[in-house]
Formats: sequence, structure tokens, C-alpha cells
Amino acid sequence: MTSAMRKLSISVPPDVAERLERESNASAYITQAVRDRMRLDALDAELAHQGIQITEQGVAEARARRAVVEADWSPERRRALRERARQHTVDAAASGTVDKAAA
Repeated sequence: MTSAMRKLSISVPPDVAERLERESNASAYITQAVRDRMRLDALDAELAHQGIQITEQGVAEARARRAVVEADWSPERRRALRERARQHTVDAAASGTVDKAAA
């Protein structure tokens, strides 16, 4: 059974339009992008509920600390970590343990 779909007409800047034109299914691409943003918004709301405020300054400081750590990573380590994360996602999906709210 397919869920009900609604057709929308949107206006986007030229750079976004060019990117969407390269997609075989722009609707699916947009849907995934919006769902990703919805998950981030839900995370922000949960963090705020727990008394944790995310600020631009805090994000900038965290990115700077991460950049310092990552600067010492070899290309092999980066590839290994990406592969490990990808395999974890594949394994979780195969076992049905993926959080339905995050999927």
C-alpha cells in the first residue's frame, strides 16, 4: 500500500535547481533532505528539553576541535572509519535494529 502523496509547486534558487535537475528522482531527493532536517530539528528540540542549548559559537568550537583531531588522521584511517560506519548501517538495517524514527 502506498501512502498518499501531495503535489507541490516550489521555487528554488538557480544553484538548487541545477542540482535537482541532475537527480533521477528530485521528489525523493527533496523528501530525504526534508526528513533529514526534520530529524535534526527533533534532535535540537530534545536537547533543549534536556537543558542543552546548541549555539553557533559552540558548533564552531566543536568543529575546530574536530579539525585538529582529524588533521592527524591518515587517508587509510578515514576510509576505515567510513567503511565501519557504512557496515554498521548495513548490518543494523539487515537485522531490523534501525531506529524507525531515524530511518
